[in-house]
This record gives sequence, C-alpha cells and structure tokens, in this order.
Amino acid sequence: MKKLFTLIRVLKPKFLRYLLIGVMSAFLAVFLFITSIYMGAWGKLPSSEELANFQYQQASEVFSADSVLIGKYYLNDRQPIPFDDIPDKVLQALIAIEDERFYEHTGIDYKSLFRVGLKTILMGDTSSGGGSTITQQLAKNLYPRKERTKTNLVVNKFKEMLIAKRLESLFTKEQILAHYLNTVSFGDNTFGIESAALKFFNTRTKNLSYTQAATLVGMLKATYGYNPRIFPDKSLTRRNVVLMALQRNGFIDKNQLKEFMNTKLLLDYREFDYNAGLAPYFREEVRKQLIKWTKQENEKGHNLNIYTSGLKIYTTLNYKMQKLAEEVMVKHMTGLQQSFEKSYGTDAPWLKNKNLINKIVKRSEVFRKLKKQGIEESQILDSLRNNTRKITFSSWAGDFEREASTIDSIKYYAKILNTGTMSMDPKTGAVFTWIGGVNFKHFKYDHISQSKRQVGSTFKPIVYTAALENGIAPCTYFSAQEIAYKNLEGWSPSNSGKKNETYLNYSMEQGLSNSVNTIAVKVLEKTGIENVLEQAKKMGIDEKLPRLPSLALGTGEIKMTEMAKAYTSYLNDGKTIEPFLIKSIANQNDSILVRFKSKMSKKSAFSEENGQIMIEMMKATINSGTASRIRDTYKLKNDVAGKTGTTQNNKDAWFVALTPKLIHLTWVGLDNHEIGFKSTSLGQGANAALPLFALWYQKLNQDKAFNKITRAKFTKPNATVQAALDCEPIKRDGFFKRLFKNPNKKKEKKFKN
Repeated sequence: MKKLFTLIRVLKPKFLRYLLIGVMSAFLAVFLFITSIYMGAWGKLPSSEELANFQYQQASEVFSADSVLIGKYYLNDRQPIPFDDIPDKVLQALIAIEDERFYEHTGIDYKSLFRVGLKTILMGDTSSGGGSTITQQLAKNLYPRKERTKTNLVVNKFKEMLIAKRLESLFTKEQILAHYLNTVSFGDNTFGIESAALKFFNTRTKNLSYTQAATLVGMLKATYGYNPRIFPDKSLTRRNVVLMALQRNGFIDKNQLKEFMNTKLLLDYREFDYNAGLAPYFREEVRKQLIKWTKQENEKGHNLNIYTSGLKIYTTLNYKMQKLAEEVMVKHMTGLQQSFEKSYGTDAPWLKNKNLINKIVKRSEVFRKLKKQGIEESQILDSLRNNTRKITFSSWAGDFEREASTIDSIKYYAKILNTGTMSMDPKTGAVFTWIGGVNFKHFKYDHISQSKRQVGSTFKPIVYTAALENGIAPCTYFSAQEIAYKNLEGWSPSNSGKKNETYLNYSMEQGLSNSVNTIAVKVLEKTGIENVLEQAKKMGIDEKLPRLPSLALGTGEIKMTEMAKAYTSYLNDGKTIEPFLIKSIANQNDSILVRFKSKMSKKSAFSEENGQIMIEMMKATINSGTASRIRDTYKLKNDVAGKTGTTQNNKDAWFVALTPKLIHLTWVGLDNHEIGFKSTSLGQGANAALPLFALWYQKLNQDKAFNKITRAKFTKPNATVQAALDCEPIKRDGFFKRLFKNPNKKKEKKFKN
C-alpha cells in the first residue's frame, strides 16, 4: 500500500501537468480552428452588410379577376410575409418545439449545446436533439450546407454559430422569426410558412388554426417523414407532440390541449403545379406575355425575373366561370370522345391506315431526334414499333398503365379529340375563360393562341357584312342550286341536307342562319373577293387569307383570338377590341408597376345599321337555324346570337356565341388534320362545339352572380333595320320550273369576280 501511495505521489504532478497541457492544447486547437473558420479558411463567411441586405428568391403569384390565387411562377415556391401577418399561434408553436429559450440567448443556446455534448456525444443518446437555435437554423436556411462529410459537418456547425451571432446583432428577435419562417423548407420545393399554408390548407398564414399551425411546424423536424399528405398518421402524432410542447410552455391550457389533440387532421391540399390546377393554358399564356414584358423592362434598366422577383400578376380571368367551363369541357368531351371512337369502330384510321400512322410517327419529336443522329429510317421505325415498356396513358376515365411501344403511344394519342374555348367581355376585351386544350400535361399546344385552323362557316358573317357594306340588300334572294364553276376546274360547293331543295331561293338572313354553302359563295361572288378581304381586314383579321371563292366557306386558317376580335365589332358599333389577359402587375410590396387595357379601334368596320342587321341574322341562326339546339335541346331563353361552323370532311367544328355582355368561341377537332369526324351529324359545329357554350351558359343561368351577363338584352333594332329584314325568308321557283328541273343536275357557269 505504501508503494502505491508513493507511486501516486510520484505520478500525480506529471498527470496534472499532462492533463493541463492537454486541456490547454485542446482549447488552443479549438480556438485556432474557430479562428480559421472566422478568417475564411474554410470558406468565406457572409459580412454583416451582406446579411443585412439579403434578398429572398420569391415566387410570382397569379390572381384571377375575383382575387383568387390561381398559380405561381417560381424556382422555389416562396411567398415572404411580414412579421405582423404571422399569428402568435405559429410563433408559439415554433418556439415551444424548436427553441424554448429563444428570447433568452443571443444566437447560441449554450445550455442546449452542453446537453447535446453530454447526452449525445458522451452518453450516445440521439434523442437529445441537435442543439441548434432558430437563429442558427436561419443561418443554415440562408447558406445551405453543400457537403455532408463529418469534417464539414463540424465546420458548418461553427459557421452557423458565427453567422447566428451576426444575425442577432443585426436583427430584432421578431425579424429573425419572420426571416426564419419565410426561408424554411417544407419539402416539395415549398419554402416559407405562407406557401406551406396555401399548399396544405388552402389558406393564408394569418388564418391558420392552432392544429394547422402545429402540423406545419411539426413538419420542420423531417419535411418528408412528417408530410401530412404522404404520412397522415405520423404527421398527426408529430402535431400532437407540438401541441404538448405548447401546453408545457404555457401557451395553451390543458382543456385546449385536449380539444386540439382530438381534432382530426383535415387537409385542403392545393399544389401549384405547372401542369395542373385551374386554367393551365391561360397561366402559360400569361407567363409568355410576362416574360416579354420583363425583357422590355430590363432593357430599360430594371432587374425583374418572373421566377424570383415576387411579382403579383392580376389577370382578367373569372375564377367561377373558368371552373364551370372546365367542368363542362370534361363532361362534353368525355361523351364526344366515346361517340367518336365508336363511330369508327375497328376500322379507325389510327388503327388501319398504315400510311397515315407512318406520317404521324415521322412528325413525332422522338422520330426527328433519332433521324438527326443519322439512324436509318427503317431502323427507327422498327425500334419504335418493337421496343416496349411500361407507359402511362391518359384517358377521361383516368390514367392507366400498360406495356406498349412508342408507336402504340403515338397511335393512342392520335385519336384524342382536342378543343379550344374562350370567352371575353366584348366591351373591354377582358378574357373571362380560356381552355386551350383537353389536357395541358399531355398537350401543351394551345388551340387559342397558337393554333390556326380553317374556321368554316364562322367566316360567313364577314362575307355577309361585306355584302351589306357594298349595297346588297338583306332581302336580296339567292338560289341554293349547286353550280360547277368552269373556270375553277369544275369546283362545286355543295350543301348538307336535302338535294331536292336546290330550287329554293333564300333571303340573306335565311341563307346565313341555315349556313347554305352555295348561297355564301354567290354572296361572295356578287360582293367581290377583294371587298370581302378588305372587310375582314377592317374587322381585325390580319392573317393572309386565300383569294379564292372557297373563302366564303371559311377555308382561311385563322387564330381563335383574331376571330374573337372580329366578332367584337358586332357588339361595339363596328369597332373591334383585342382580347387581353393581364390587368396589372405589382411588385412584392403590392405597388403597381404597370396597368394594361385593350384599345378599341378608332374606326368602325361597318355602319351601325348593318351591324344591327347582322345581329338579327345571327339571332335567327340561334332561333331557327343551324344553332337552334340552343333553344330546342338546351332550353336557353337568353338573348343569344351566333354562328356554327364545320369544315370540309368534318375536321373542324366551330361555334361562336354573342350575347350583349359576352362573346364565346369554341373549336373542336383533332391535332392531326388528316383525321376528321366520321359523319357530319357527329362532327358538325352544332353537335361537337355548340354544347360547350350551351352547357356552360346553363350553369351561369343558375348563379345569380352572373345575372348582369345572362339577363342582358340586345338593343331593339330600329325601324329601318326591321323594314330591311321584312321579307319572306324563302321563295320557291314556279311549279313548272320545279317540275322539269333535275335537282341533282348542276348548273355550269364561270365564277365572276
């Protein structure tokens, strides 16, 4: 024992010396390590000036005319909000679960650090937490960790501590909380409490309940693992942990805790997805216009970016009208697609016509890419035909998956009917609804702003307007007899309907309302092609149109937006106005940067009297003509004028509706011009396109909010107009002329123009 004490007395001074040296060396090493981080040896630290002036990357928001958020443009989905818009319940939940001593420390919680060091490092207790304060987490949000090695983890921790100290010296506690809640990630590329509140609960942060606030704050520990949409049970458990922390810290009492913990987790999930949501084609067109505007502004010295500048875009779109329009589109196009496929059966061209299939395949992007690589055409076709994989197909009944080749996929989508439909205010040009296609995810091509299709008989009102402007009276009669024009290689326009009615002579009103092709050509012949082209130009159509008699039948290819502009003239005393989508753009502080409005043309395209005559003619189209389904089938009693249109071989179906306060245009067809409807009864404008207006207007009639539109009345035509239209709609040839006339024999003559 004496030897042992002697040994201890001998070793003790050395042990203390070594221990002291070791401790001092460790402290020196730590000091030098921290100094090296501070001096930038491990990467430059942000200066106080940089921290004081940091800017959020902020998503731009798109609003409907009735102030509903309909979409966002972003790299990171973030909507920063001021501290005053963050309710106490959110702040309390955050502090209770993440940093109980937030108001006591100055960026670093040394008690938490000691706890972490003692329990986690020495005792191996991983449940003790990470020890980072909210300020340190803000530092991490502002300067995310790039490397995940153990050395870098230690470096990053010290960096965040140093940045946290600087942040605490620059900002108040309230500012730090606001910055943190505006920068923290909630997963799925969603940043900040406002974006999270909108995504998961479809509400603003200031309107969150305690349970909703606890759910969102609870996600911060693990944004994927506690995502309430993906893992509702885990999220509910975590929410309750946050609620207990709130009670433990005195923010809520026991009764509230019991009530909140018994509350079900109810989401109102809204994903602001580029491909999904309301009005995706409209939002894409707004995006294109916004990019063009920001480019012009940046050339003037501004620094605007639609994805990061937090712009607020206020549009003309009516949320309720658009929602109803999309519901109607789905209902009508689902039934029409079924009828379309059934009409062809097993002999469908997309199944049997090999030449057509090859033509469509060769137009595909995948074929063109392989062709550019120098691969033989036959090899490409074999590869696209024989190599199969699991492919997800979209249908009105829902998506489904099956083993298929690329050509199988191309053939499947070749049969899909598409549409373009829009409505607007004819007085201001403000667009109310905009549906550019049936499925934005699969069909990005916008049939309103991009597509040029033959407009069929919807062009006839322009022909008849030109006739009136050139002195042809509305009670002028034209024979419905078919004519083979010798100087046009025997071209002979025909009419749908009974052949034995060719002896009839129609007034202009009757000819237009029943869309008689032979009469439209004769009206154009008498008016003159150049006069009709000039009239179209006056009415806002800038597309190059064919200088041919077939112009009367709508063979010109025109964008829907131009047709809409032309038809506005009938409701504006001959003056046209362009459709527009954006009313104003504001910055992130809601200060207006620019306002937009459409300008009406200065000159009238036709006289007021002729405009009234045309409205009366198009009212006859609705009341007794080709669009009489509006009255007979859909029982609409509103004041409506309009025109149906069907192109050759039933490839395009059109309908234009005019009401005193609204214009509505619809096109239905296939993206592949080679395929049309099997029959006119199925593919005519009255059957394929008209229902998209009629069903929608039925819904508007049921909502009092739209009474101003639906109950509006056309101005009663003056006495001169009534007198000009006061004639028999049809005159028949004499008895003997009809008796000896062969209705199937075509008269031959030269087209005079």
